[in-house]
Amino acid sequence: MTQLLLRLTMGKDPANDDPVVRSRYGSVAGGVGLCCNLSLAVLKLVLGLVTGAVSIAADAVNNFSDSCVSVITLVGFRIAGKSADKEHPYGHGRAEYVAGFIISAAVVAVALELFKTSVERIVAGSAPEVDILTTVLLAVAIAVKLWMGLFYSEIARRINSPAMRASALDSLTDCISTAVALVSVLLMLFFGINVDAWAGALVAVLVMIAGVRSAYETIEPLLGRAPDKELVSEIAAIAHKFDVVLGMHDLRVHEYGPGQTIASMHVELPCTMELMRAHELVDRIEQEIIEKGLLREITIHIDPVAVDDEELKKLKAEVRQLAREVDAGINVHDFRLLNEGGRRRLVCEVMSPYELKLSDKELAERIAEGMKKKHPELELETVMERGEGILEKYEDRKKGV
Repeated sequence: MTQLLLRLTMGKDPANDDPVVRSRYGSVAGGVGLCCNLSLAVLKLVLGLVTGAVSIAADAVNNFSDSCVSVITLVGFRIAGKSADKEHPYGHGRAEYVAGFIISAAVVAVALELFKTSVERIVAGSAPEVDILTTVLLAVAIAVKLWMGLFYSEIARRINSPAMRASALDSLTDCISTAVALVSVLLMLFFGINVDAWAGALVAVLVMIAGVRSAYETIEPLLGRAPDKELVSEIAAIAHKFDVVLGMHDLRVHEYGPGQTIASMHVELPCTMELMRAHELVDRIEQEIIEKGLLREITIHIDPVAVDDEELKKLKAEVRQLAREVDAGINVHDFRLLNEGGRRRLVCEVMSPYELKLSDKELAERIAEGMKKKHPELELETVMERGEGILEKYEDRKKGV
């Protein structure tokens, strides 16, 4: 049914990076969700009022909130599908993340209210009145929510959407919450055991946990998460296809919405390489990365390396050794040996892991002290930063390039 519905509305799995296509997927998902959730909410509300079962009524409120979420999905995807403009030169794709976060926040808010209602019922000790019809209708509700979860999951797979994954998780959590309500009804119906209010509280906790997890997933891209390791490896593989590339570092990735990822990085090339050839090379690397679909846009900065300077090679090896004696994850790059009015300065960038306990100042001082002992006449100037470090070719590390 899912594939048939998507084929009728979307055709044969169109490109997922097209903002217009993503907006159409969001409209379809929002429309289906609105219809299903409103129907389930009315059904459960009637059941809850007739039977007095707080777990069912609580689930009805949850479905009403899901209806609001479907509206948010519609609006969020519509905004995300808008083209770039002067105020938003990178498009409006992040609206999809915002929509996902609002969805998650709404789920948590409803869960808190459900928990409060359930605790009040536990204190009051009232019992629901249920029958076989109640169990049948709840089973139907579970089936509908299960299908909705699969439906949202399929859309999330097609367009890699955090908002759709949040909606899928919400629907699958609803299956669990409705199943808990069904179990409480069956216990009351066949054994006279009243756990309805306790079941409502459990439902609320499950919904709350799912909402918090979903909120984290949707807010993370907005906060600026680290690039995926597989993405970094693929970019490095393309750069290192060219033998002349000695290494790469300072890869910075920025997400402006699904399919709207922009990056920059530094590539090390021999300083003897002609400027036009170096420019053509980085253009080829940029083009391959974009054509492979890894990024929408990337800018590469060239760092020249003096590969034939034996003195500089020796100094590089000494600085790197001092740094890695502190932490094996520290990387040093962008070496330059300068002679200015009788002053000899070695300039380099030191990139240390985020988790390193030493401050940048302490690390710089420790490396500088080590070099001062070896070369009293040499001034070491370090630019400190935190990150994943340089991605060099193994054979170049062995050579001390």
